[in-house]
Amino acid sequence: MECTTNNIFANFPECIVDELFETIVSTFVLRIERIVSRGHRSPDDFWYDQEENEWVIVVKGSAILRFEDRSESITMNPGNFIEIKKHRRHRVEWTDPDQETVWLAVHYKS
Repeated sequence: MECTTNNIFANFPECIVDELFETIVSTFVLRIERIVSRGHRSPDDFWYDQEENEWVIVVKGSAILRFEDRSESITMNPGNFIEIKKHRRHRVEWTDPDQETVWLAVHYKS
């Protein structure tokens, strides 16, 4: 069996029109994805309401998250991570428009 390496910072499109979601690993109980944003944000009045728990870390760039049950936003910089329990409504308020924001998201069942 051949073993190859990849790089989480490689293979970005030159122009990212829509946020890029790429599944890296997927099993029945776990999914790991790379998300690349550049000035992207959730649409107005949209909230993620996911069926799975999510652990997410920003590895490059920056972003601002908002949770429906909190009045203040959370700023995410490289190294910052957060666990989002399933059905906790949240949204991306802002991502850096001047550089890629690279997220690593781990979705998992309880």
